Amino acid sequence: MSMFGEGLDKAVQRAFTRPIPKSAGAQMRYLVKQLKGTRAVAQMLRVSQRTVERYVKGQIKKPRPDLAARLENEVTKRWQPQVRAKARERAATTGGIVIDTRARIGYTAPVGSTDDARIRHLTIALPPQYAARLFDAQQQGAGDQRLQEIAAEALKDVYFQDGGRRAGSLEEVRFTDIEHLDFDL
Repeated sequence: MSMFGEGLDKAVQRAFTRPIPKSAGAQMRYLVKQLKGTRAVAQMLRVSQRTVERYVKGQIKKPRPDLAARLENEVTKRWQPQVRAKARERAATTGGIVIDTRARIGYTAPVGSTDDARIRHLTIALPPQYAARLFDAQQQGAGDQRLQEIAAEALKDVYFQDGGRRAGSLEEVRFTDIEHLDFDL
């Protein structure tokens, strides 16, 4: 998954009210309940249906590391969908989203200004419309590049132009060489 997609997912996961199940058996039972059968879980996790049944019954307790990672990833993707939806809705309508990044950020501007990109560490609260655009693009399957473009537009509007109060002639913001990226709701 992409850096931006993972960052947005982690921000939403912080809104969870309960932790995901810890044991492999509990995680398997949760997936079987969600997908309504052991066959679908087995196909998703790339194991046999009998293996899934044995985890559900408690006959197997400790999965291989690669299966444990896939299992936890699939449970996390499906955990508390209503809480996840409410957190996204709140960020997209009233709360906005906070971006914390360390990256090379520069801009294209008229001749005579210093537009060299340089490493900047920014922690900025983005308005709800940008949170909505980021979440909508992510749900439509947009890649890292598109999410990065939306974040660059947000930085241009909020950081460089201060909501239209300055730097009106700024044309484009370059947001590259990302060393750190984190989102928070």
